[in-house]
Amino acid sequence: MRYDWILFDADDTLFHFDAFGGLKRTFAEFGVNFDESAFAHYQAQNQPLWVAYQNGDIDAEELRHRRFALWAERLAVTTQHLNETFMNTMVEVCTLLPGASELIAGLEGRARLGIITNGFASMQQARLQRAGWEHAFSPLVVSEEVGVAKPDPGIFEHALELMGNPDRSRVLMVGDNPHSDILGGLNAGLHTCWLNTQGKLTPAGITPHHEVTSLGQLQQWLLKA
Repeated sequence: MRYDWILFDADDTLFHFDAFGGLKRTFAEFGVNFDESAFAHYQAQNQPLWVAYQNGDIDAEELRHRRFALWAERLAVTTQHLNETFMNTMVEVCTLLPGASELIAGLEGRARLGIITNGFASMQQARLQRAGWEHAFSPLVVSEEVGVAKPDPGIFEHALELMGNPDRSRVLMVGDNPHSDILGGLNAGLHTCWLNTQGKLTPAGITPHHEVTSLGQLQQWLLKA
């Protein structure tokens, strides 16, 4: 293997994050028909909050509160209750991306595997257990617990310290987000692989070491290497 360590993002890299499906089921429990228009309105609020979170302008608690504040007021429930319902629902609706199971099975024993994610700790751990991966990844580094989010170098440094500070040229960061995963990995001195399933153009100023269009292609390349 070319790499001793392979670090993965979680959402939309290993796990399909079906936010619309999860929100639709979440709000159905409150008697709300959450349609595509409601989802578009939610995303108009949610996406800038995630950018602010990744930039370090707000913390995880503020993100959780603000993204559901209007709905909580409308439904006369707490934002905490909405968040917990949503997180539990997302664990239930979560599926693996095509090729994820085969990729991890093929890599186990050949390289050490870890996860660095900007998600929330309880959901990440529950999804790993559901996938049968509770022992496959160590470390599992979650921004909520570390206090900084990708692409902040601090979360990568924290992970590398847990890994015993390996040779960074033998650590590969794999992710779907060119800014948080690839730029963050590059700034930490890691090799990077962009999972670009939608054929997007590479953002200016970001040059991943490698680019693949599927997890199957990543598996072929890694095992061949």
